[in-house]
Amino acid sequence: MTNSPIVIQLAAKAPATNTAAASGLLKVLLAAAYNDVAVQFTTPDTSAPKSKVSFRVQFGSGLELIEPNAAVRYIFRSFAGPLTQRMALEAAFEWEDRVLAPLALNKDTPVATLFAEVEGKLEGQGGSFASLDADVAVFATLYHVVSRVDPKELRAFSALSKWYSIISDNCKTASAIEQYKQYTTPVVIRQAPTPENRKIATDVAFEFDPAKVVLPVPGKKNILITSALPYVNNVPHLGNIIGSVLSADVFARYARARNLNTLYICGTDEYGTATETKALEEGVSCQELCDKYNALHREVYEWFNISFNYFGRTTTSKQTEIVQEIFLKCHKNGYTIEQSLTQLYCEKCERFLADRYVEGTCPKCGYDDARGDQCDKCGTLINAADLIDPRCKLDSNRPVLRESNHLFIDLEKLQRKCEEFVERSSVEGKWSPNGIQITNSWLKEGLKPRCITRDLKWGVPVPLESMKDKVFYVWFDACIGYPSITANYTKEWRQWWQNPEHVRLYQFMGKDNVPFHTVVFPSVEIATGDRYTLLHHISTTEYLNYEDGKFSKSRGVGVFGNNAKDTGVPPDVWRYYLLSNRPESSDTVFTWSDFVSRNNNELLANIGNLVNRITKFLDSTDKYGGVLPPADPARIAPGAQTADRAFIDDVNALLARYIETMDNVHLRAGLRIAMELSARGNQYLQESKLDNTLFTEHRSVCDTVVNLTANFVYLLSAVFHPYIPATSQSIAQQLNAPECFITDTFKLVLLPGHVIGKPKYLFTPISEKQEAGWRSKFGGKQVQAEAETGATAKPSKKQQKQQKQKNGEQ
Repeated sequence: MTNSPIVIQLAAKAPATNTAAASGLLKVLLAAAYNDVAVQFTTPDTSAPKSKVSFRVQFGSGLELIEPNAAVRYIFRSFAGPLTQRMALEAAFEWEDRVLAPLALNKDTPVATLFAEVEGKLEGQGGSFASLDADVAVFATLYHVVSRVDPKELRAFSALSKWYSIISDNCKTASAIEQYKQYTTPVVIRQAPTPENRKIATDVAFEFDPAKVVLPVPGKKNILITSALPYVNNVPHLGNIIGSVLSADVFARYARARNLNTLYICGTDEYGTATETKALEEGVSCQELCDKYNALHREVYEWFNISFNYFGRTTTSKQTEIVQEIFLKCHKNGYTIEQSLTQLYCEKCERFLADRYVEGTCPKCGYDDARGDQCDKCGTLINAADLIDPRCKLDSNRPVLRESNHLFIDLEKLQRKCEEFVERSSVEGKWSPNGIQITNSWLKEGLKPRCITRDLKWGVPVPLESMKDKVFYVWFDACIGYPSITANYTKEWRQWWQNPEHVRLYQFMGKDNVPFHTVVFPSVEIATGDRYTLLHHISTTEYLNYEDGKFSKSRGVGVFGNNAKDTGVPPDVWRYYLLSNRPESSDTVFTWSDFVSRNNNELLANIGNLVNRITKFLDSTDKYGGVLPPADPARIAPGAQTADRAFIDDVNALLARYIETMDNVHLRAGLRIAMELSARGNQYLQESKLDNTLFTEHRSVCDTVVNLTANFVYLLSAVFHPYIPATSQSIAQQLNAPECFITDTFKLVLLPGHVIGKPKYLFTPISEKQEAGWRSKFGGKQVQAEAETGATAKPSKKQQKQQKQKNGEQ
């Protein structure tokens, strides 16, 4: 061929990564340089239909070629050589096309494997390929790999290193590469994320260290959080978990992420009749039973990622010490009275029998196995003394009625002071509506003296000689477990519990526990005469039911704490579902269909999609290589009429709503706003049309979208931290950043040049098959039997209607 110029028609600047298009362009430029052929560039006619071909080579003769190796051979006139040379050359080009190029183009190919392939070929051919045109093709294929690896990796292959140096040192090669760089975007070398290449604004990172003792700090907001102490004689089910510990954990995590000095205390409630009864059933001592279930509770809460500062128990010397101290002060101040009660006494056991220790015939329905507090057949609440033919559960002996003296806390005498506390605290602390309603109903009815002692062995001894054989009733000493557990956490426990000017107490529980925390416990604190830290805010829940009924351990119905782990579904999915379904104003129902839907359609499709889309785009080596670009200041300036500025303003408005909502402890609403924020991020990406075209044709706009979205995802990790902490941590790790505080406004704290980590999926879909299996497994013995026999676990609406007609129902 003549040395007349050739024309290379480019559709657009090619990303200079290890792609077939980029290496093909370099092949043609190298061939032209070695044959002293001038090259001109042109772009296609915009009015013509778009071609999928990234470039084509036009020769003066009118010939057009789109296959790089064909163009190289044409420029070198490879077809004009001797037959043996042409055959060797064809073999070299075939090897490069079918073996080498696929290896080089595959990002997962180990560099050593690629280099070893070339090394073996060179050694078999005396250190070079069939001719210069074959050298050019192989060099262009290797160029993108060699340019991004450590030179040591190349030097480990002597034949390849020598050959590559000869080609790369040639001035014609250098000229072709220089021209190539003008018509491609720069080669992106993906840096490994390290603390050193983080570029993050200062003072954004926070870390929770449970080993660090937290004490109130003068001049700061000091938040003391407790969740109802779970009773120790059973495994907590999902309703127990959302009702107290998980809800409290969300607020504790939120408070810490807002840089508030926060202490979250909880532990197992271990004294009382129920413990004695359960220990008898299991044939162990009360202490052995408590040790077993305390460990089980710890394991469940650890799996659910509950961030206690300290999780303790009530069977400690500190509990005895503080309960007795508080009682003696109430007693000294005249707030206790002594009264006689008629109780059932077993002469064989030589003990007064608690209701749970008595069985007999129900006076209403005649059921002969009624308990001393309730008939399981008709549901009637029973006074144990009213049972027909009562018998001791321990030895079947018939008990007799005897008088027993007990101590009462005189709540009637404390009513006015309690009312003053409720009037003040319920307004300042913005109590939940059901908390206020339940408390006011007690106060309206009028407080009455409440018995605080029991004829038991398992409990805190009453420190009076006249009551030496009695212990405190569990509902007197259980709430005192909060300060006693704190005392086991730090000797300076009074800084939290006797510091009302500087500490605000937030308590979380189910609605059945409300009066003990809003009336009984505060009244006892007031009765001591000490300046105790009284309740500031109470957050209560209604009941969480399971599918068509209630949780029942004995019948195998419902998911209990240890069952959740067995499903293989991560804790964050459980946390998210329970919190999005939190029974705040009315009872809610756990259903498997809703559980699966929220995972697949909300977590995966909303948050998961947003995070994965931006991190993968930013990580791509044909675009940013994991390095955060700068945002265009003009596009994000206040008042700018751009989609970017509108996005920032919307985020700030939603963030302000989120903070106000969470400050008022509206946890379910806070989660909804967090999801609105995530949805706004997805909308922004959709409206911005973030794709390869935006990157190649509108780079400044693309850079701004990527910068804003990456920073937004970082903010989102903080907003979601209270709810799904492991997910938030994963987002931060993918961004190569520490977990961060929840800021008042949206700030670009990830700076240009910051290197992110590697993307990975946050959530995985749940299948219908998994859902059906769980419904069968946790639906109770009847559902399991139906599943085993092939019966439908859940009848259709038509089947239900037919059954009603059969039963004569309307």
